[in-house]
Amino acid sequence: MKLEFDSSLVTGNKMIDDQHREIIGKIDNLITCCEQGGGKMQAIKMLDYLAEYTVFHFDAEEKLQEEVSYPGIREHKAKHAEFKKAVEELHEMLEEEEGPSEAFVAAVKKNVVDWLFQHIKNKDQTLATFIQNKE
Repeated sequence: MKLEFDSSLVTGNKMIDDQHREIIGKIDNLITCCEQGGGKMQAIKMLDYLAEYTVFHFDAEEKLQEEVSYPGIREHKAKHAEFKKAVEELHEMLEEEEGPSEAFVAAVKKNVVDWLFQHIKNKDQTLATFIQNKE
């Protein structure tokens, strides 16, 4: 399964779009590693980097929301917290297993990929439109 940043994910905000490209690339690398038999330590390192970069991205996005007085900021932050929790649960799952399993890859696809794509298409695109209208 190849993940790509495509036109359906474009928000029109360069910072957000660039960071989404990076996150999607990291998720794709993690899934590819797991599907090609990468080891547990390699998968953990990739998941750690994904988690760190996601926190960086969410912090930047939330700061932007504060700067423009975005009215949906509380709900948006709550959604970000959901994602962070999902990544923590994946970490726990990976720690408990001998290596990345099919169940782990399925959980990444459901709890990270599906969530992220829906979040971008709904919450982030709404945010970007709000920012554009404000400018």
